[in-house]
Amino acid sequence: RKPTANAFTPRRVEALRGRVEQTAAELLDELAAVPRGEVIDLKSRYAHPLPSRIICDLFGVPEADRLDMLRGGEMNVDTSISAEEAAANVARWHQQMLDFVDSKRQRPADDLTTDLVARLDDGSRLTSDEAVGTLHIMLATGTEPVKNLIANAVRALLTHPEQLELVRSGQSSWDDVITETLRVDAPVAHLPFRFAVEDVEIAGVTIRRGDPVLMHYAAMGRDPEQHGQDADEFDITRAQRENLAFGAGIYRCIGQPLAMLEARVALPALFERFPRLSLAVPVEDIEPQGTFIMNGPGTLPVRLTAAVAAVA
Repeated sequence: RKPTANAFTPRRVEALRGRVEQTAAELLDELAAVPRGEVIDLKSRYAHPLPSRIICDLFGVPEADRLDMLRGGEMNVDTSISAEEAAANVARWHQQMLDFVDSKRQRPADDLTTDLVARLDDGSRLTSDEAVGTLHIMLATGTEPVKNLIANAVRALLTHPEQLELVRSGQSSWDDVITETLRVDAPVAHLPFRFAVEDVEIAGVTIRRGDPVLMHYAAMGRDPEQHGQDADEFDITRAQRENLAFGAGIYRCIGQPLAMLEARVALPALFERFPRLSLAVPVEDIEPQGTFIMNGPGTLPVRLTAAVAAVA
């Protein structure tokens, strides 16, 4: 965490606002060229490329390598593939990262990967495997959760038009939308096992020292004891929207400030450019991702504008 944490302080993240706004504008310009009424997948055309471009820029990933390196992370959380496919993906992805880290050692640049392979304050260096492990985490967490946050928020607003109107009228804010989306639909459903360091009893169940524990972030925000009997409902006016979508304490995701900035830019820009945005299919027909690790739609079919009227 230490070599990368300084890059995600609120001050440094705020300095990225211009780049995030520019990226969003470029993507929206591309969408504006879509023929009127045509159905597109907003997740692959907007929610995914925005954070992926930003995180790849930060770590200095060359344009030609971005698709493969990001695809490796996407497959790594795909729990529908076979064990053999998963192992092959990890091996291939790991080698790509090793080659990338080696290129930064040979040709340093002004990016976070170069910072990772440079000497630390105490004079030590991360090994290649340590640098690769950090990159695995940062590229994946810098893309996957944010695209789900954006997609989940758009889906929720399009199925709750009265709440979208509250934002448009100024009665509620985009932060209300973002925090409520994080609560009711945390973009990461589960994370890899934690292990109990001592025996602990929770709700009459004893978890022994060394037992694996799987955190269910997508359930935490829907606890009726914390959020009432309507905890499953999306409501940006609720008073209690506290959530653990980014973790807590010393384990809180260090990329949270950047993720929040990206969502704060992406959502209002999208709805301002396309005020007639609508789902292209019934919400119940939108399939989830093929993974229990992430929590978002597999695709988000929308129409940016009204369909062209049929000519009699």
